Amino acid sequence: MPVFRSFLFAPGNHPRRTEKAFSLGADAVILDLEDACPAAEKVATRDVVVAAMQRPRTCLGYVRVNPISTTFGHRDIEAVVRAGVDGLVIPKIETADELRTVDWLVRQIEREQGMAEGSIDLVPIIETGLGLRNVDAVAGAGTRVRRLMFGAGDFTLDMDISWTPDEAEFSPYRSAIVLASRAAGLEAPIDTVWVDLRNADGFARSAAQVRAMGFQGKLCIHPDQVAVVNTTFSPSVEQVALAHRVVAAFQAAEAAGSAAIQLDGQFIDYPFLYRAQRVLQTAGRVSAAAR
Repeated sequence: MPVFRSFLFAPGNHPRRTEKAFSLGADAVILDLEDACPAAEKVATRDVVVAAMQRPRTCLGYVRVNPISTTFGHRDIEAVVRAGVDGLVIPKIETADELRTVDWLVRQIEREQGMAEGSIDLVPIIETGLGLRNVDAVAGAGTRVRRLMFGAGDFTLDMDISWTPDEAEFSPYRSAIVLASRAAGLEAPIDTVWVDLRNADGFARSAAQVRAMGFQGKLCIHPDQVAVVNTTFSPSVEQVALAHRVVAAFQAAEAAGSAAIQLDGQFIDYPFLYRAQRVLQTAGRVSAAAR
């Protein structure tokens, strides 16, 4: 199973930047047909991003299409659901029916293209007030979707709220997306971009904060952000070492007939064991992805 820590955006209409993006260590690259692609170039860029996805690369490749409510969205999906594309990022999803419509459309195109049904991953972005209001229904829509994304740029515009450096205003919205994902049996979500490129410390704090809130990764808009995200969302050497000790100590305790122990003064029972096992599973996936 791949890891989904870092998703790096690249404008689909810039071939050189697109080619470079695939070499920068991100878990996935998103070639953009939406905000980073001028309206006059959107149609011509569809074939460009598909061609880019079909060249050799070492990470996953996604295309962010335009919202299905726009004049470009439907045709974007028709054009880019092709072999070599790993998935689509669908912006401004607001209802479960919208998501089901996209899922249905992609399924028909997969069949027409001779692709295995479900081979295209779909990742909706929650980035409006209505989308957040309906996030439980979106997460539980019964589609192929395995994870959600939070998009703060359009969300702040839609809600007319300020995007402050500490991002305290996002806490309830982020928590709602994490909770909806968990309740629907989805993976942990992916957090929004950080737009103040001069504030690297703020970006690092943001990444650490959302990791603690239950996100599994973060969107990136600059190459320098990728390594920070990959490190933040990977278990540290110390965390892995402690997890090994917890698992070993608990196995020994179980063999002796106990299911609650102390380790370095810390009470350990099954929830702590399961957390340690999760750390080791994640570390294994990160190690496999690096090979």
